[in-house]
Parts: sequence; structure tokens; C-alpha cells
Amino acid sequence: QVQLVESGGGLVQAGDSLRLSCAASGVSFTRYTMAWFRQAPGKEREFVASISQRSGSIFYAEAVKGRFTISKDNAKNTVFLQMNMLKFEDTAVYYCAASSTVIVSQMRSQSGYAYWGQGTQVTVSS
Repeated sequence: QVQLVESGGGLVQAGDSLRLSCAASGVSFTRYTMAWFRQAPGKEREFVASISQRSGSIFYAEAVKGRFTISKDNAKNTVFLQMNMLKFEDTAVYYCAASSTVIVSQMRSQSGYAYWGQGTQVTVSS
């Protein structure tokens, strides 16, 4: 059974940094594409970043490029999202997602991911 557990969210000020973690179990971690999505209040869930070790592909949403970094620690079955220079508009619930079948062209799409975590709240005060 695949389980994804996010952690690391919190309340920070604009300009601060946070690192989110997503611990995965029940997966062959090196074979899975991992991603982060977020959902702000009153908005639809949106893509943030994704990483595929198999294809060597990494993608970022335009809104976070240059500020956020996605990475994996295969020894710990954990994917990270380092978030720097946080802005008020980064406030959202952040979700981790995993897929063993998503193709590169679908790595930014929610429909490509079968497994989801419960989310962790990130609040950035202006």
C-alpha cells in the first residue's frame, strides 16, 4: 500500500524559507515520479514541481522557478521541496504526489498521479 506523508509546513514571513518533506512507503522509490502540488484558499489545486529519476526530468511552475527546488533522497524514500524567498501568494496546502506510470509530457498534470498525501499547510505572512 502506497503512503505519502508530508511534513515541514508552517507559518513564516515573506522572504523566509521552508523545506517540505514527503516520506513515501510502499513504493519502489527510484522508479516513481514524485511531484508537489498546492491549493490556495478558493483556488484549484495547481502544479508546483516534479522530478523523475528514470527520465532525468525536473519541472517547475513558472511562479516558483528560481525560488523552489525539488530533490529526492532515495536512501530515505523522501522527496523534498526547498522553498526560498517565500511570498504571500505561496500560501497554500502543499500536496505530495507519486506515480509509476506518468509520462514526461504529463508530469505537470494532476491526472498523471495516482497517489497523494494529505497535505501540509504553508502560510506566508506579508
